[in-house]
This record gives sequence, structure tokens and C-alpha cells, in this order.
Amino acid sequence: MDWSQTFGIFANPLFYLGETPVTLASLIQFIILVILVLIATRMVRRLLRARVLSRLPLGMGAKDAIARLVGYVVLVLGLMVALQTLGVDLTALTVLAGALGIGIGFGLQNIVNNFISGLIILFERPIQLGDRVEVGGVQGDVVRIGGRSTTIRTNDNIDMIIPNGEFISEQVVNLSYGDRKVRIRIPFGVSYNSEPRQVEKLALEVAAADPDVLKDPPPSVRFMGFGDSSLDFELRAWTADLAHRPGLFRSNLYFALWDQFKKHEIEIPFPQRDVNFRNSLRVQMRPEKGDQAGTPPGES
Repeated sequence: MDWSQTFGIFANPLFYLGETPVTLASLIQFIILVILVLIATRMVRRLLRARVLSRLPLGMGAKDAIARLVGYVVLVLGLMVALQTLGVDLTALTVLAGALGIGIGFGLQNIVNNFISGLIILFERPIQLGDRVEVGGVQGDVVRIGGRSTTIRTNDNIDMIIPNGEFISEQVVNLSYGDRKVRIRIPFGVSYNSEPRQVEKLALEVAAADPDVLKDPPPSVRFMGFGDSSLDFELRAWTADLAHRPGLFRSNLYFALWDQFKKHEIEIPFPQRDVNFRNSLRVQMRPEKGDQAGTPPGES
């Protein structure tokens, strides 16, 4: 075996980056360095979260933002050191940067937009990990904020991966922004035979007995109007523990309202309609054949 020829394959230039020849050996060395930089970036993020940020009085979102930004800085510096270690003149990358800019202009604008949007989210923090948000008709908890996309987990335990650009360009409802308390409305109707003040009292008792209803702010009942078949009310209650599960919160209160009203013989009506005939119809009986006088058959 000709070892000189074998090693010559690794030493022969594959292409030139500016005036710097890139050989197979240098390319393998660069790939190894990039892998080491990626591993170092992850280790720095984990150590920063576990040893430093965990001791600081910061929110979960702020800790994640700092860890990611530091990771990006380590990644960029590591790649620059890897290139310079190979003897690559960074000024020679201007041609590559120009080509990359053309590629971004034609086909990568969405990726760059989502990446920049991710940085804006990490700096401004309109959403944070653990927040309950609604965007594009999807509602759930923020479980991950990445460089390109954000993961939202719905109540059905389904992870929705949403591009970061939608959080900047679209309308986003953050149900827990600054405060995890939310007010949930529970509409209901009772019979016209019911006493409105008694209905209000019973509904407030139901809210007071529910452990998920906050005492401050207190729940309230509003008389919404006179419906076609019922007196319409609305129970308004605040919650923090079930802010991310409003369906369960409403269901618990509806069950309790049903039991309370049934106990006190308050009827929950169903839609009813009265039909009135304004003009009566006259029905004229035609006599049978052979009965000119209209007498019943068989009689003479």
C-alpha cells in the first residue's frame, strides 16, 4: 500500500476559500471542531441554567432567554475560532456572505424572519415559558421557545409548533401576561317563575364553595336580560389554578349550579313556543250521493 498516495488524498486541495486551500484533512478537522463547539454550547447552557441562573431571582422565561443568548454567543465565537484555527482568512468569506445574502433574499426570508422574531421574543418577552396563550386559533401553554419556532401544548396534550414570526406579526392573546388570574364567564338561564335575587344568592354560594374560584377578586352574578324562555344570568368567577383549563372550570360550576337549583326547585327551562291561529278555517261537509237533504245514511 502506497501510504504517501493515501495521505496525499487528505493533503490535496479540494477547493479554495479565497486564497486558503481546503483539503480533506482540514475539512474533517473543521467538522470535528464544529461538533465540539455544538457540544460546548449545550454544556454551557445547561451549566448556566443549573449553577448560575437557578440562584438568581428571575422568571423562567428570563432564565431561558439568557441561557439561549449566551449559547448563541458561544456558538458564533466557537465557529470563528474554528475557522481561524484552520488558517481561513475571515475576510475571504465576503464572497460567501454575499452569496448567502442572495439566497436569503430569494428563499430564506421566512427562516431569517422567524429567527429574528425569536430574538425579539427573548428580549421583549411578550410570552414566556409556562404562559397560557392563544394565537391563530390555537390555545395552550408555552413549553419551549426556540430560535425558529415556539411549541405550545394544548389541553389534549398535543404539541403545536408555531413559527416565531406569527407571535410578532399576528394578534396574540396572553391569558397569563403579568398575572395568571383570569375571569371566566358562565352563562345560564332560569324559569320566569324564579326570584332573581334568590338565583343570585344561590349562584354566589356555588362559586364560594368551589376551591378553584378565587376569593379575591370576588365572584359576581349579572342579570343579563329577559330571554325568550328564561331569565338570563351570568356568573363571573376568577381562577388561577384552572386558568389553563377553562372547560373544566366551567363544567365544575355547571354541575354545582344544577345540583343547587334542583335542590331549591328552581327550574332551568328549555325553549318554548306558543302557536296561535289568528284565522279559523271553516270545513264544509259534502253530503253523500242519494242524500239531497244531507241526512245521515240509513235514515229516512
